[in-house]
Amino acid sequence: MNALFQSSAPSSSQLNAALLILRVASALAFLFHGSAILFGAFGGFGPAGFAAYIHMPVAVGYLVGLAQLAGGLAILSGVLFRVGAVSVIIVMLGAIFLVHVPHGFDIAKGGLEYALTQCLLAVAFLLTGPGDYSLNPSLPASFRKL
Repeated sequence: MNALFQSSAPSSSQLNAALLILRVASALAFLFHGSAILFGAFGGFGPAGFAAYIHMPVAVGYLVGLAQLAGGLAILSGVLFRVGAVSVIIVMLGAIFLVHVPHGFDIAKGGLEYALTQCLLAVAFLLTGPGDYSLNPSLPASFRKL
């Protein structure tokens, strides 16, 4: 165990393990919220209720739910990883500017704290890729960059 913490530069396997942990943590939230919006799961609004809540057309409810669910699956699995990360970035920027900014930073007051954290994680994912502990390395080379 001490070997994990002695080196100043993490090994490749440590970086891949860290990316996996971050991917799981981020993806679980998007799978949860995407299912709540798209299917009304977990006591969620469903697409029409979500769209009404943010004062948008119902199509926006479907698109946001789909982007969250598909983005979460992509981030979790590593398949179409960067497409999923971009989907999450777009959704989180929408959440930040359309919902959370008026409430400040504090999540306890409805602020942007959590949405910003998820957005920044997705930006980091976009820069790094999913790592080796994903389905991405088993994909054809033309799909690995997506």
